[in-house]
Amino acid sequence: MQKMHSKQQKWMPMLFLAPAVIMFSVYVILPIVQSILLSLYEWDGLGEKTFIGLDNYIELFADEQFWVALKNNIYWMVFYMLAPPLGLAIALFLNQKVMGIRLVKSMFFFPFVISQVVIGLVFSWFYDPTYGLFNIVWTGMGFEPVAILSDENWVTFGIIAAGLWPQIAYCMILYLTGLNNLSPDQIEAARLDGAHGWKMLWHVILPQLRPATFIAIVVTVIGALRSFDLVATMTGGGPFGSSNVLAYFMYEQSIFNYRAGYGAAIATVLFLIMDIYIAYFLWRMLKSEKA
Repeated sequence: MQKMHSKQQKWMPMLFLAPAVIMFSVYVILPIVQSILLSLYEWDGLGEKTFIGLDNYIELFADEQFWVALKNNIYWMVFYMLAPPLGLAIALFLNQKVMGIRLVKSMFFFPFVISQVVIGLVFSWFYDPTYGLFNIVWTGMGFEPVAILSDENWVTFGIIAAGLWPQIAYCMILYLTGLNNLSPDQIEAARLDGAHGWKMLWHVILPQLRPATFIAIVVTVIGALRSFDLVATMTGGGPFGSSNVLAYFMYEQSIFNYRAGYGAAIATVLFLIMDIYIAYFLWRMLKSEKA
């Protein structure tokens, strides 16, 4: 009886995990494998597939538009890293017990629940060179109007600024949750030892917020690399492809140019970049925890 009971204890976790593993395999692992295999073919999405090996990748790395999209994705990743520290700063500010703080929290939380398409439209109006609020303030300071979404040098940064608005709100929510779960014993012990202000934040609070920081950075990196909605809504990759990113470039090639294999090659490269970055950050985090 004891042996049967021990066998049941051994297999029960696997039994409960099986549905989730099957769903993950069917809806995540299988599409990834199919996409990688598709990148080895030339296919218009309708007719017969033609095996061409690595030709899609050879063409991709010789494509100037690919490098423009990759450069823009790097800009997205770099500037999106502002979201976790800004989200933490806002969370620390909002983590107070004062009258009306819930209303203020809801105002900061509001950007996260808005659709990306709506955010794109709002910021398109905001940047409008004729009646947009940005140019009203800009010209009020004595400068000439700037058509940000029509300027090849500034369009990517304008879209990134629009994307940062909800991303900061998301990081703020993660940190607020983490701050609510801080150990009061550690904080009280640190106060008795004379830790206040920056020392308290650096040595006591931030170490306890590592799980929230990890999630915030991983989600932010993924959001930066898979940026699509705002680019599609605000510029469609223009002007002249200057605001293109890998996700939109993949969509453009697959849907508009009927090159599903070439689009799958772009998706595979994007997937590898995402995996390498997240694996590196995970390795650094585990290494620091062991130290």
